[in-house]
Amino acid sequence: MSVLGPKTKRITVRDLLEFKQRGERIVALTAYDYTFARIVDESGADMILVGDSVGQIIAGHESTIPVTIEDMIYHGRAVRRAVKRAFVVIDMPFLSFQVTPEETLRNAGRIMKETGAEAVKLEGGDEEAERHVRALVRAGIPVLGHLGLTPQSVHVLGGFRVQGRDAEGADRLREDAARLEAAGAFGVVLELVPAKLAAEVTQALTIPTIGIGAGPDVDGQILVLYDMIGLNEDFTPRFLRRFAEVGQQSRKGVTDYAAAVRDGTFPAPAQSFE
Repeated sequence: MSVLGPKTKRITVRDLLEFKQRGERIVALTAYDYTFARIVDESGADMILVGDSVGQIIAGHESTIPVTIEDMIYHGRAVRRAVKRAFVVIDMPFLSFQVTPEETLRNAGRIMKETGAEAVKLEGGDEEAERHVRALVRAGIPVLGHLGLTPQSVHVLGGFRVQGRDAEGADRLREDAARLEAAGAFGVVLELVPAKLAAEVTQALTIPTIGIGAGPDVDGQILVLYDMIGLNEDFTPRFLRRFAEVGQQSRKGVTDYAAAVRDGTFPAPAQSFE
């Protein structure tokens, strides 16, 4: 049953900032299509990220790098049609924002106009990334930052590894988080970051932090929906908790359907017309 009332108020940037101020945890999940986005929204998520993880989860790529702006717009439109309450954020894919601030603004503007989303997400927080964030915020486009493991830079980082374990890496992450806040980002995703460091960054910022593999002392949590409900059965990292086993149930359902078709018990009279 839906947790939302008939006149549900849509979540805004101001609401997310107030959640942090009140100490209320932000609930975030990914979604890539209308049907799942509707379920996630009606179940009470505050934020839905149309992640470039769509390249791996839906398209079967080995990384997020092949994902295009067109991919993000297609899936972003589908998600936005379903959502009545949650704050919808769309990832800017690889090389849609790393070139010049002008190109970043043009690509982000297209994503916002063609999907109806409330914000975009950019990976990275160095001085160059800060320029891109400032350009977007100046144009009125809300930006969610992303630090720690940044999947678009997975080859530079040497694989999917926890970031910020050494002093140099921790200092860099703190500095990048401060840069993103100063540039006008409304929040920061912290991915695969030691829990103590994530807590320090969260305390230092006035904008909310959303963790994935970053411990409990952040302002909110996000997981990939397909991982969380057990559809991505082979993915079992330490930070993941399965809250359902939809993959196993789906496999059984398809197996039972195939058996019923082959032995002639489906369709039965109840599924047939006179």
